[in-house]
Parts: sequence; structure tokens; C-alpha cells
Amino acid sequence: MTTVATVKEGTDSPYALSHLDALESEAVHIFREVAGEFEKPVILFSGGKDSILMLHLALKAFTPAPVPFSLLHVDTGHNFPEVLDYRDRTVARHGLRLHVASVQDYIDRGVLKERPDGTRNPLQTVPLTEKIQSEKFDAVFGGGRRDEEKARAKERVFSLRDEFSQWDPRRQRPELWNLYNGRHAPGEHVRVFPLSNWTELDVWQYIAREGIELPEIYYAHEREVFARGGMWLTAGEWGGPKDGETVEKRLVRYRTVGDMSCTGAVDSDADTIEKVIAEIAASRLTERGATRADDKLSEAAMEDRKREGYF
Repeated sequence: MTTVATVKEGTDSPYALSHLDALESEAVHIFREVAGEFEKPVILFSGGKDSILMLHLALKAFTPAPVPFSLLHVDTGHNFPEVLDYRDRTVARHGLRLHVASVQDYIDRGVLKERPDGTRNPLQTVPLTEKIQSEKFDAVFGGGRRDEEKARAKERVFSLRDEFSQWDPRRQRPELWNLYNGRHAPGEHVRVFPLSNWTELDVWQYIAREGIELPEIYYAHEREVFARGGMWLTAGEWGGPKDGETVEKRLVRYRTVGDMSCTGAVDSDADTIEKVIAEIAASRLTERGATRADDKLSEAAMEDRKREGYF
């Protein structure tokens, strides 16, 4: 494990700060910085591992006081039941306020239309941005990490969004050391990514160290799936499988969790956290590159969506 040499104040004796401690310290600092700079922040919380980690760090940042932020989930209507159950239990356990923006509501009102491929992940942008505007959130915490995808790799920790929630890479500000600029005009807001410098392996090692509970779909289990686009998708009411696609039971797990219609499972027997860590350490594909169909719509799919206001 990488360590950072530090000297305790008032002594000549160095002590070792692990890389996980350094990442935790950075994230806690970011949460406290936002609490001091902004009026109404919110944490995006889907019940996926990165949002779970964010909430854990936020709880640490402000304990014994309560977290001074509410939570926001954009519900596609195609979420994994295990993840929604975890979300609701977590909100109740910590006494948090949860805002839900429903994609189904927008479809029912005729604002959005179902896509031919059945996926609703790209449809999240309008409910997300309208909820941010209606609630007047001025800072929105996201669980994006730079190792996930190239558009996220070039985004700042404090990422300015205009009055339409759009991201312009040319408007990004310098971030020197641990100095963050949260200034924004009325109607604008800032997306904040406290996990920017974490890797997937860091996330799992920290989860193991802290004993953080996750939804069971992150571990190997038997599931009915079918093959599409080189991925194993879960059969369900969202529209899969189609004619010619065969459902079979396989031992799989999920590396990332999104809409059921575009999040693929991976063949795996990693049913413990130690096995998951070993599997990730040996992997040569990022979690999104291996399992997310929505990132394969085009070479710049993620950046195009972020410019429109996506996570």
C-alpha cells in the first residue's frame, strides 16, 4: 500500500499516512469546503457503491453533527430492486431527506419519449437539471472518478455548470493544491466530485477497511441474463430480451450499477470482498468500459451527455 511520509507537529518522528487515509482526508476537506462556500448543496445518491462511499465520507466529515445536505436520486424506473431497497434503508437509518426525480413522470407527461433500445439512462438529464433548478441547489455532489472514463478524467473537482446545467470544458478553472473556486453566477451551480482521485481499486479497498455494506448485486450471485452487445443484461419488464435473445442463468456480479437496460454484469465467482479486490486488481478494463452500453453510443458519448447536463 502506498504511503505518504509526514512529520508530526512538535516532533522529529515521521509517521506513515496510507494512500487511503490521504484520499479520505482530501474528500472530507472537499465536503467541509462545500458546506462553508455554498447555501444549498445536495448529494446524488443512487445506492451504487460510489454514492454509498460519498455518503460514508460525508457522515465522517460532520460527525457527531448530522450531514447538512439532503440526497437526490434520479429514478429511471428501471433500477435494480436490490439497489432501491438499499437506498431506502440507508435514508431511513440516517434520518436523511431524499429528493426523487422520476423519469417515468416525464414520460407520462409526454415531456420525454422512450428510446427504441429501451434504455432510460440518457433520459435522466432533464429530470436531473429541472430538479436542481426547482430546488435551487447550488452545489451537487457526484461520485464520478477520473479513472472511469476520459471525459471524467479531464473534469475538475469543482465543475462549473451554466444556467442550463451545461458543462463547458473551456470554462474550467485552475485547481492548485487544495484550493477550490466555488464562485458562480445566479442560476449557475457547481458539480463537485470528491472521489475524483480515487480508483475503482481504492474504492473497494476502502470499503473493505471501513466495513461498508453494499447491495448484494456487487458480489457473485446466480441471475437470469441474456447476451446483447457483448454484455450480460438482466431480463426484466424494461424490454429485454428481444426475439432471438436467450435467457440463461449465470454466476455474475455487477461492477457498476445504473439502468438495468444498459448495465452489464460480468462473469465472476467473487462472492467476498477479498475476491472482488483480487479480481479488480487483475482487470485491464475500466468498470464503465466493460459494462456500460450507454458509453458506447459514440466515441464521445459521455462528454456529449455532460455538455447537456448529465452527471
